[in-house]
Amino acid sequence: MADDHDDHHEESRPDYDPENVDLPERAPPLRSTAPQSDFTMSQVFTGAGVALLGLVITFGIAFAVV
Repeated sequence: MADDHDDHHEESRPDYDPENVDLPERAPPLRSTAPQSDFTMSQVFTGAGVALLGLVITFGIAFAVV
């Protein structure tokens, strides 16, 4: 029975909009993290920066030890 209620609740949730990242008042929007999803350039640069920082830390520590 709880599943039927949850399915009905999810249908009324809005789709995820990468341009509007404000927190909703009630349930969070439905979100897809597929590679085909739309992302803003700010989100792309943030992801690339985090990846680059991770590589610098990983290889920086390795090269510092050697």
